[in-house]
Amino acid sequence: MKIMVVGGGGREHAIVKKIKENKAVTEIFALPGNGGIAQDATCVNIGAKDIEGIVKFATENKIDYAIVAPDDPLVLGAVDALEEKGIPCFGPRANAAIIEGSKVFSKNLMKKYNIPTAEYEVFTDMEAALSYLETAPIPTVIKADGLALGKGVIIAQTREEAVDAVKSMMQDKVFGKSGDQIVIEEFLTGPEVSVLAFTDGKSIVPMVSSMDHKRAGDNDTGLNTGGMGTIAPNPYYTDPIAWVCMEQIFIPTVQAMNKEGRTFKGCLYFGLMLTEKGPKVIEYNCRFGDPETQVVLPLLETDLLTVMQAVSDERLGDIEVKFKDGAACCVIMASGGYPTEYKKGFPVSIPADIADSVYVAGTALADGKQVTSGGRVLGVTATADTLENAIKAAYEKTAKCSFEGAFYRHDIGARALAAKKEN
Repeated sequence: MKIMVVGGGGREHAIVKKIKENKAVTEIFALPGNGGIAQDATCVNIGAKDIEGIVKFATENKIDYAIVAPDDPLVLGAVDALEEKGIPCFGPRANAAIIEGSKVFSKNLMKKYNIPTAEYEVFTDMEAALSYLETAPIPTVIKADGLALGKGVIIAQTREEAVDAVKSMMQDKVFGKSGDQIVIEEFLTGPEVSVLAFTDGKSIVPMVSSMDHKRAGDNDTGLNTGGMGTIAPNPYYTDPIAWVCMEQIFIPTVQAMNKEGRTFKGCLYFGLMLTEKGPKVIEYNCRFGDPETQVVLPLLETDLLTVMQAVSDERLGDIEVKFKDGAACCVIMASGGYPTEYKKGFPVSIPADIADSVYVAGTALADGKQVTSGGRVLGVTATADTLENAIKAAYEKTAKCSFEGAFYRHDIGARALAAKKEN
């Protein structure tokens, strides 16, 4: 089988490595891929948002199955365009990808179908938003409606910060058209949990829960990033909470999308907050999370391509999706200065004996060698029988990788270990 994976980050590298395990796979193409993915697939210089180019390549190269991983091409209709050419795909069509593409849509969906989430108001007029903020509870959360590279959410700790956030989105257009509408919502507190789930619109199969670490520095200090590391499973996500989430959030979301004529087929990501009043949805994503994928897929025992094809064919309920016991930890190595300004082009060293468990997020090839090309460069993952051992092994592997200016957090999983002791 010829497989095409759209995207070029650590998440896509994790998908490519997992797909390679299927013996029926003869070729994997990554569009555009990156310097690390090039070790495991043929990279093609076609951007993830170039829908026309993606479809042309897939048809000309007789691709048997396509996996569209990032949010942008899903929202832009990559799956629709590929399926129209008869190419089966993993990923939602555009009318379902709106669950991530528009925060206004997702909040209104939850309100309509009584899915637990934070209280909120929607604004299209800046003056109305600013007027609302005069009496709104602080802290508050301000979200740009559309996609903003994961950066369109601001937690305002003061009224001044809230006003600045609204003006930056609606007046200064820092997120472009994504700020034409904004959501101002209640600030929730409690442990955060990420749950990715396979769904074919009829059945839903949650994957192993995970915990992301968003802040750049140790002890959750510094700026927000795309994610500095993850662990799985998340100790806060107990069996009773999982049951509540399935009954009150997961199944109702799939059913709500069906009722709206927007059947969701693919990976549906639930960003959850475990509040004193129960689990609530912070956000939906229409695809695998990054870097959550880098800890969830290594624990998947069932063949990934088999699961994806079952999703496409709406027979997910006919197969058993199994995960290994144990735990996983992923440590992100980032470029010095990330998430603001950073330099590129430094040689990257990954020892051959651990290359299988290193997911490359941001490198390019220069004279046949990998050099840094992004903020997040490597995701170094380890699995083990216990979370303690997975964390220890991940850091041992991380210490063996290097590039100039590299930095990483030294406390990935520490909060999870503390939670396990509490329980």
